Amino acid sequence: MSLQCPRCHSPKVASLHHAMKIAAAVGAVGGAARGASAALAGGQAGAVIGAVAGPLGIALGSVSGAILGGLVGGAGGCALGAQLGDKLDRHVLANNLCLICGHRFNLPA
Repeated sequence: MSLQCPRCHSPKVASLHHAMKIAAAVGAVGGAARGASAALAGGQAGAVIGAVAGPLGIALGSVSGAILGGLVGGAGGCALGAQLGDKLDRHVLANNLCLICGHRFNLPA
């Protein structure tokens, strides 16, 4: 199904994704912060597991746990924020622009 302008029925429509970009960025930052804080708590478990390899294992287990937690949390937050922003762009903010007549519209719910 192609997107058409409700006014002139032109298929030349641009979808602006302002909310998706902003929500994805906010979600990535929030997810990374949450993931890193959870990983720091989980870093204790990494330190216990790394204790088998000695002091270097403890340090590497803690640091790698925090880094991986931040990356996983950031990716998850970014994906969730992008989905929310896409819904806002499509159905709430009238971010579809007809390139022929200039009409701005949103998709029906």
